[in-house]
Amino acid sequence: MSASTDLPLTALTNSRLANGKGCGGQQSAMSQDQKLSGIGSELVFIQNGSGEYLSFYWSKAESYGLLVEEIVGHQMSETLSPVEPELYLNRCGQVLEDQRPARFCYLFRYAEQYLLFDLVVSPIMTSHGTATTVLVMGSLLSSSTDSQAFEWPEARWNQAVDFSSCDRYQKLRAKIIRKIRRTLDLETIWQETVTGIGTALCLERCSICDYKQSGSPELQVMASYVQTGVSSLVGNQKLILTDRLEFSQALTSLEPVAMVGGPGENGQAMLVVATSYQDQPNGLIILYQGKRYLPQVGNAHQGQWTTEEIEFVRELADRVGTAIAHATLFAESKALAEQLQRVNADMLEKNRELELANEQAEEACRLKSNFIASTSHELRTPLNGIIGFLKLIQDGMADDPEEEAEFINEAYRSALHLLDLIDDVLDIAKIEAGKMEIDMYPVKLEEILRDVERKTRTGAEQKKLYLQIEKPKNIDPIIMYGNYKRILQVMLNLVSNGIKFTKEGGINISTEIIRRPVWVGNEQYPGMVKVRVADTGIGVSLEKQQQLFQNFYQVDGGRTRTYGGTGLGLAISQKLMEAMGGEMNFFSMGEGLGSTVTFTVPLFHLPVMVND
Repeated sequence: MSASTDLPLTALTNSRLANGKGCGGQQSAMSQDQKLSGIGSELVFIQNGSGEYLSFYWSKAESYGLLVEEIVGHQMSETLSPVEPELYLNRCGQVLEDQRPARFCYLFRYAEQYLLFDLVVSPIMTSHGTATTVLVMGSLLSSSTDSQAFEWPEARWNQAVDFSSCDRYQKLRAKIIRKIRRTLDLETIWQETVTGIGTALCLERCSICDYKQSGSPELQVMASYVQTGVSSLVGNQKLILTDRLEFSQALTSLEPVAMVGGPGENGQAMLVVATSYQDQPNGLIILYQGKRYLPQVGNAHQGQWTTEEIEFVRELADRVGTAIAHATLFAESKALAEQLQRVNADMLEKNRELELANEQAEEACRLKSNFIASTSHELRTPLNGIIGFLKLIQDGMADDPEEEAEFINEAYRSALHLLDLIDDVLDIAKIEAGKMEIDMYPVKLEEILRDVERKTRTGAEQKKLYLQIEKPKNIDPIIMYGNYKRILQVMLNLVSNGIKFTKEGGINISTEIIRRPVWVGNEQYPGMVKVRVADTGIGVSLEKQQQLFQNFYQVDGGRTRTYGGTGLGLAISQKLMEAMGGEMNFFSMGEGLGSTVTFTVPLFHLPVMVND
């Protein structure tokens, strides 16, 4: 069959078959077949939409044992049948719907023979302008008793592709363009492009590379279409511009570069086309023919590119370049918007942090102001006592030596109280300046408890409070690792607070050994000594307990005036314990329900306990 026999077939059909059986005439099947043989094609037959043969002629039918009476009036499935008939009928149905001829190759089966035909399918138009039957003309390309003997993949036999019509290329191009216009996703655009081109041209492989004018010689394959059994290049290979002159040429000239194939797999035809936007390249499409069959000129077309194919890819590349540019701009805009959102969120967070820091600074300033006022009062009270008692002695107001000695003792006690207040102020100043240094050495718990009892029992008894000390049942002395003076200072502060803020009941001091290896600095110790000081005093509300360890914080200024104090005791105590490798915690069920303070000190070594 001549390769030029395609579009004029509709007129040919109407003129020669207007009164034939395919159009409702009364002629016999034999006379109809004779008329078909006069068309001049090797294979000619008429079918309706369901695949029934209405007439049939094939010059080689006798060679393959085909009889006309076995075919005419029968469905394809009963005689000469296409492989996968549904796909074949779908293609014929498309011809009837479009009322335009189509050309493709398809595999048929008869008895034990597989027959590959080159076919042109044309609609038979009626006087009403409709078509319900098709005229099929073609020629035999090859035959075999083995379906696997054919060179082309079965997927290509079943594809109805019209390579002879420029209108077909326009439809394919429009279809691909519609798909890439529906999205601004780069990956989708890349994949739809290579899939559309690869399918339309029956290519072995079609790849697209992203190109950015950054000076880098590498091209990354972003998407790839491949036939079954062919490996993809996506993520597996980078193409080097300097290695392939045709790549650089296509990007520079923005014109397609066609490479004619030679013998062997490495000599397959290649077509390179650059995508661009505003005359600037932004991608590279690379087409490999591989093994394909094109009906126009049979195998002679292998290794060549037609003008229609090159123009098809060129025009499509222009649209793809625009789509890539728009998608890239959208992605960059989206990334910029997300970055601006993150920056804005960071700024809002920073603003909240600044507001919080400002509130904390204002609160600290208020607390320091209250602290200064309170401390001034606290310092003035023992100082006035010292001055007052010394003035009485100086003025000779003592009636006898015993009263004079009492005045001196009161002045001494006031001086010690004043010294404690000054020490607290100095300690917090050192801590805030980071200059608090504590010498660590073995300290006996028994001695600490004895000194605490000696210095606080009198105060408890004066308020008619009990002071109970519970010691662990041990044989060996419990030796802690810390600073004797600082541990004693903390315990005296806690017990004195318990006495100060308790009207009835008392204070209980208990200790326990926690056997758990701990690290202090670079040294490991076998455990911790946990000291618990509980009182039955005024307690603290739950919402205010977290603020007790802030510098200068006092739960209630009225209470401070009632009970005295600077608000530094717990803050200093906590920092001293942390400096010695321990920790401090405060517990209270609420106002009027008492308080419990615990702290831990590293254990120098494990003692032998009674219950061991």
